[in-house]
Amino acid sequence: MSTPTTEPPADLPEEALHDLVEAAQAHRAPAALDLEQLDTRGTPAWPHGKALGKVAVGRLNERLEALQEKMYAEGERRLLVVLQATDTAGKDSTIRHVFDGTNPQGVKVASFKRPTEAELARDYLWRVHAHVPADGQITIFNRSHYEDVLVVRVHDLVPQARWSRRYGHIADFERLLADEGTHIIKIFLHLSKGEQAERLQERLDDPEKHWKFSIGDLAERKRWVDYQAAFTEMIRRTDADHAPWFVVPADRKWYRNLVISGILIHEMESWEMEWPEAEEGLEDVVIE
Repeated sequence: MSTPTTEPPADLPEEALHDLVEAAQAHRAPAALDLEQLDTRGTPAWPHGKALGKVAVGRLNERLEALQEKMYAEGERRLLVVLQATDTAGKDSTIRHVFDGTNPQGVKVASFKRPTEAELARDYLWRVHAHVPADGQITIFNRSHYEDVLVVRVHDLVPQARWSRRYGHIADFERLLADEGTHIIKIFLHLSKGEQAERLQERLDDPEKHWKFSIGDLAERKRWVDYQAAFTEMIRRTDADHAPWFVVPADRKWYRNLVISGILIHEMESWEMEWPEAEEGLEDVVIE
């Protein structure tokens, strides 16, 4: 008996990509956010299925690559992309897939892990500000300044009166960045507890993924309810038109990548960027 072959997906019409880029905006966090009521497996912005969805990710990646090249050449705009999520939601994977092919000279990743002693001796935003993007640059925060209203809150590392003031600090910080020319997109990867369990089990079962597994992940998982409350308040209190939050379903990796690509393309295409003007006299140049 011959092995059945999988037919390659049909060509993807440009109209479907246009619709996706527009529909992805519907994942903007609602004012009355309730994470428990948001579907982590839904695909509302893409009715064409997984196979075409993966094709669409590749096509959108080409568009994002072209936009990033023009942004780098123009050298006038800055984009900060903030990624926050529970463990295993796919922050690293998102960066690899969505930004695949972009110019590393113009795309930087900053990861914020446990603060060093030097960082703890200063205000919590001190370690963050130095990593914001420069002109012509995209910077992705893999975790971010929001850790100081998440981990700090859940683990009761500082009094509530102290961490609760930080929402205002963060809002002011992002207002400063926006006023000085930084475009900000904040993305929460919304993963279900059941999907997290499956991904943790996969890491435990595969020796080549053991390096990704930490016993500490299980302790954090026991605080699931506390983290969901912290994520909810974080988004509600810091969402703004100049620094919007998007809540992206993350149980389906292909859909996560597709929607985030659409969100970024929608933002960057709205800038109507221009290539820098060429030097005068190029029409007379002869390469010998």
